[in-house]
Amino acid sequence: MKTIDLEKTQNIWSKLDNTLFVPHTEQEYEKLVNFLDDLIDEVGEDETHPLAGLMEIVGILIENYENANIPELM
Repeated sequence: MKTIDLEKTQNIWSKLDNTLFVPHTEQEYEKLVNFLDDLIDEVGEDETHPLAGLMEIVGILIENYENANIPELM
C-alpha cells in the first residue's frame, strides 16, 4: 500500500483550504451548498468524472452540518 506524502498533501491543502472545509457557521454551510451546486452542474451523473469524489465529500460535509444544525431535518 502506498503511503500518503504529507509534505505534498500540505502543499496541495494550502490551495484548497478555502474551498474544502468543515462548515461551522451558516455562512460556511451556504458556501459549500453553492459549491456543491456548481459541482453537480459540472459532474452530473458521471461517476468517472475527476471531480466525482470531491462532489461526494462536499455532500457528506453538508449532510453532517444539516444533521447537527438544522432541526427540521433531524
